Amino acid sequence: MHRRKLPGVATASKRLADGSRRKYFYAWRGGPMLKAEDGTPLQPNDPQFVVAYAAAHAERKKAPNGNLFSLIAAFRVSTEFTGRAEQTQKDYRRYLKMIEEEFGTMPLAVVQDRRARGKFKEWRDGMAANPRKADYAWTVLARVLAVAKDRGLIAVNVCERGGRLYEADRAEIIWLPEHISAFCGVASPELQFALMLALWTGQRQGTLINIAWSQYDGMHIRLQPNKQRSGKKKKRIVIPVGAPLKTVLDARQPEKAEGTILRNTFGEPWTSDGFRASWGKAFDRAKLGDTDLHFHDLRGTAVTRLALSGCTTAQIAAITGHSPRDVDEILKAHYLGGQAELAEQAIIKLVAVYGGAS
Repeated sequence: MHRRKLPGVATASKRLADGSRRKYFYAWRGGPMLKAEDGTPLQPNDPQFVVAYAAAHAERKKAPNGNLFSLIAAFRVSTEFTGRAEQTQKDYRRYLKMIEEEFGTMPLAVVQDRRARGKFKEWRDGMAANPRKADYAWTVLARVLAVAKDRGLIAVNVCERGGRLYEADRAEIIWLPEHISAFCGVASPELQFALMLALWTGQRQGTLINIAWSQYDGMHIRLQPNKQRSGKKKKRIVIPVGAPLKTVLDARQPEKAEGTILRNTFGEPWTSDGFRASWGKAFDRAKLGDTDLHFHDLRGTAVTRLALSGCTTAQIAAITGHSPRDVDEILKAHYLGGQAELAEQAIIKLVAVYGGAS
């Protein structure tokens, strides 16, 4: 049986010591590798492949009933989990494991008791030294219970409306010229190119690493509408390519323009995990750890740069794909690093018109 006939099978490629690459197969994303009884990784054409797949899924269903383990098992196969992005699922697994270790054997009768909320809060508050971690752990637990309640497995979700320990403040969190210079001073050409593409398009990381050469016509980058989890389609975006970005794109464009624009040092398309890991290493080498900057702040930086260049809200939205309202919110509430410069520009314009008047 061909692998594609087995739902949920995941793959990963690894480079071996001799330089060759080998593909490995997993029962599901994040699940066990499909192996023979002697531990040898199986390939789809191996007769034991289907046997190992069936055994892995049978084992998966053996979660203990009547306790929090069973609710987590139900959550793992729900669309609330499987419908999320690969990186989000990876993050969730980390916290699901923490919840299992702490509360896995808790009987469902206790899980629904209002006093359990206090136990859960004590657990969350034990991570107060890292408020974002604490809030994420609470969020995952609350979602596990919400799915269980929705499916009739429990009657009460005691983790509803939990409150937050971490109050995000992204004010002034934009990439300044000195941050960009520090990063480019230690990053590979491939990562420098990714940073440049982010600054000149204002797109998310996931979008950037998937842009194909076929979407670049020498003057524009055309982003295809993707279907969102809600079922709605995102609007089509046509981004004019500025001269600095065009110079780099044209220099990198292969004779046969196929595949994705952004590639790793091996010349292969980036995976989300691979890009995050490489970016994080370069970020650490640039000694930017004290800045609280993240890759997604490049998106807001792009918005701010466009605003400082005199672009209107509608013009910025046409490039980045934000709604005009979201652009205004970014400039007002989250990325205030350019507000002083915008104010100076406003006064210059004011002086130009009313400079001779009182």
